[in-house]
Amino acid sequence: MKKIINTVFIVAGFASATMALNSCSDSLDIEQAGQLEAEDLYTNVTNLNNTLLGNVYGKMDGLEEIYFSAVITDEVAQSLIGSGGQNWDLFRHFLNPASELVNGGDMSNLSTPGLWLKHYNIINNINRLLEGAKNITPTTAAEQTQYNQILAQARAARAYSYVVLETYFSTDMKNPNALGVMLVKDVPSVDAKLPRATNQEVYDFINADLDYARNILPVNATERFRITKLFVNALTARFNLYRGNIPLAKQYAQEVINTSGLTLTQGQPNTGTNTYSGVASGAYSTANTATPQSAVWNQSFFGGSTSGNGNGLLGSFNPYRNMWADRERGEVIFALNRLVLGAGQATGSLWAANGSIVTGSPMWLWSENLKNLFFVNGDVRKYAYMDPSSYPYLGNGYYVIDKYPGKANTTSRNDVKVFRLSEMKFILAECEVAQNNLTGAQALIQEVRTARRIHGTAITPVYTNNQLAYADILKERRIELALEGHRYIDLKRLATAAGVTMDRNAVDDEVPVTNLPNDSYKYTMPIPIREISANPNIQQNPGY
Repeated sequence: MKKIINTVFIVAGFASATMALNSCSDSLDIEQAGQLEAEDLYTNVTNLNNTLLGNVYGKMDGLEEIYFSAVITDEVAQSLIGSGGQNWDLFRHFLNPASELVNGGDMSNLSTPGLWLKHYNIINNINRLLEGAKNITPTTAAEQTQYNQILAQARAARAYSYVVLETYFSTDMKNPNALGVMLVKDVPSVDAKLPRATNQEVYDFINADLDYARNILPVNATERFRITKLFVNALTARFNLYRGNIPLAKQYAQEVINTSGLTLTQGQPNTGTNTYSGVASGAYSTANTATPQSAVWNQSFFGGSTSGNGNGLLGSFNPYRNMWADRERGEVIFALNRLVLGAGQATGSLWAANGSIVTGSPMWLWSENLKNLFFVNGDVRKYAYMDPSSYPYLGNGYYVIDKYPGKANTTSRNDVKVFRLSEMKFILAECEVAQNNLTGAQALIQEVRTARRIHGTAITPVYTNNQLAYADILKERRIELALEGHRYIDLKRLATAAGVTMDRNAVDDEVPVTNLPNDSYKYTMPIPIREISANPNIQQNPGY
């Protein structure tokens, strides 16, 4: 009788952390502790699909990556109006194998498993799903198609988790012989103690999963909450950019652009009536002639409030704002759906305890230098990123983060945008620079900047050398992909080529600020102390 080991993580230090798949402790008491019979759990395709939704999609929140990247780099600044000092040690670059976001612990006052455990938890759930699926025989052609697509989605999600783990824990993704992460291919025993594989070994496994999923999944350009071929190709483009395979990164980024049916979300219209205004339609009629940042303009742009965040309650006349308030899909290729009443932490709660307004206990604010990049006339992000309740207090540095404003009258709860069309444009631009097509790279960055204008003309300098091109691409990635989990790896892989460094301002901290130098070992996360303590075969990263 085939047993499926049922632990949160089945390797080394986390082997003692067990959890029932359905959170029912009584079921574990019937059989040997920590085990669940596959034939009892995986009985039909519907059950398999529910397992995929709950134990794979339900775990893929991306919040540890977003929060860690923001706090350790130069995206956010201390808030002295709502913070209790949470993660100020990480902000000041105290990073070690016992750090909370590495080892599991507090993240903005909420318990988190840490990057390492979270993604191995997902991988373990997928491995169990794939093993359990062997017990199911579809009975109709429709069931067979669904069954095949479930397995393909699961393997694509597994590839995604391995790409994230490689991104944060491999010292050099461009070196195939460098140490990668542990390679868990199936459901091992609870006492398994696996060593780290080389990057190439992990990459071969990732590519096998991606190829499998690509051959089964449809493009399905209308679906953004399920893994489709668009997700697979977008992940392939990002993965190959990070590992330095420029031809493949370019090929798949272009394929996503060509097959997605999406266009860059526009900063226009700048004024107009609110299409979701409902009973309040009369209040919005004057927005056609209102001045940006005036009370009536704010009400119509932010969707419900003249001075504070409307949480997208009534929607906005502006497409870019509606994308972030989840009123419209915009340019989102794939997102993790966060229902109004559902599981998962609200993304906006990473930055403010009670909503993205000055009085909402903001724990982190926009950093000074990042704010200066987007808070300029003519750029829609000047308005979409910062709550209007900040405006009377800008002289005090109260730059309240409003990129995750909430949806449908729920504070701070938004879909997590994993892949967007603008990132594919940035990947293409980097590839063009690597292939010495500076004019092509400049045109791609100009295209994104033009889309973000509400008035005036976007300006992108002529790229006269690769360093200037990389610096400008990194600048635009810093603005457009802010608080989406990219900045940490972007600095690690591109800052030296761009001739720039981490860029904090002296006002971002109440003590003298620090910036990690480009060669800092802290641009690679440490293996958690609990893993090191329990697994004699694991190797720590240099510097820790």
